[in-house]
Order: sequence, then C-alpha cells, then structure tokens
Amino acid sequence: MFAAAGKAIPLPLHHGARSMMNSGPVRDGAAQAASAASDAPLLKLEDFLPHRLNVLSSLVSQALTRVYGRYGIGIPEWRVLVTLGENGVMTGKAVGAQTHMHKTKVSRAVAQLEQRRFVSRRANRADLRESFLSLTPAGRAVYEELAPSALEFMNKLAEVVASADRPAFDRAMKQLTKRSAELVAEIERGKI
Repeated sequence: MFAAAGKAIPLPLHHGARSMMNSGPVRDGAAQAASAASDAPLLKLEDFLPHRLNVLSSLVSQALTRVYGRYGIGIPEWRVLVTLGENGVMTGKAVGAQTHMHKTKVSRAVAQLEQRRFVSRRANRADLRESFLSLTPAGRAVYEELAPSALEFMNKLAEVVASADRPAFDRAMKQLTKRSAELVAEIERGKI
C-alpha cells in the first residue's frame, strides 16, 4: 500500500514479491542454491584446534585449582609463585615473559602474593622502574608443599598419553607454543 493524499492505494505486486511476503526471511535465488548445495558448516567448533586447546586449558586449570586453591590463590598467583620457586629472584617483566602473562596481570598477582606475605620485592638500583621479586620463607614453604601435589596431578593427567607417544606429544606442544608466539608477533606487526 502507498498513501497518497490521505488515501491508501494498493501497489501491484509481482508474484515473487507476494511469495516473499508470505514466506518469512528474504533469500535470493543464489543464496538458496548455495545453501541447498552445501548445508555443511564452514567451521565446526568442536574440531577447531584453538577452541579444543582452550577447552583443554580451561578444564586443566579448573582441576588444578583444587591443588592450590586451598591457599586462596588463583591461576596468575600460582604461575608467579611456581616461576619464582623454580627460578629464584626475577623481575616482574621476566616472570611475565616466562609465563606469557600481561604485565598488569603479573603486577596484580604479585600484589596479591605480597599481601599474603608469599613474595617480597626489592628495588633494582640499576633501574628504579622495576623490582626484584622472590619468595619469602612462607612462600617457599607453600611452593614446596604444593609442588609434589602439582606433579602428581600432572602425572595423572599425562597417563592417558602412552609412554611411547609422550616425546611426540611434548614436541607438538612445543611447536604449537612456538608457532602461536610467532603468530602473535606477526599480528602485532600487522602482517596478518
């Protein structure tokens, strides 16, 4: 209908327009043909490697939380604690580089661990913008208590991978990690 001078005037409809009005969403012939030819999805999430790795990471983190959660620390704090337990004295920047955590996440985790008196901070006289971080005796005790439980958890998780397949699995994990870091760098340089 078209309104002219206050009067409704019906407009002629060709057959296709009339059928589109009655058939729901508008789809042109090419789209219908393409849809009919291939109803297969372009991407299946359950087969998408980044999604599968994310799900695995999430599930492992949820389960591992049972190991260190009794100390009231989260994933970032756990990573900082273990990294300092493994390496001794480090800067926040070095912790971030080793754990692949953003500097703000490292900073918040360190602040939480300092508040719990698990980590101490000492100024770097050569560069006053950064500090040296280390575990306190209480932090070292937590690390030493948690490490065996974490290793036991890792062994239970890894037991589903046959011993003969573990070297290949470890190699694939290292290659995927390295390639992911390369892709991040390429994206940041605008190459992707």
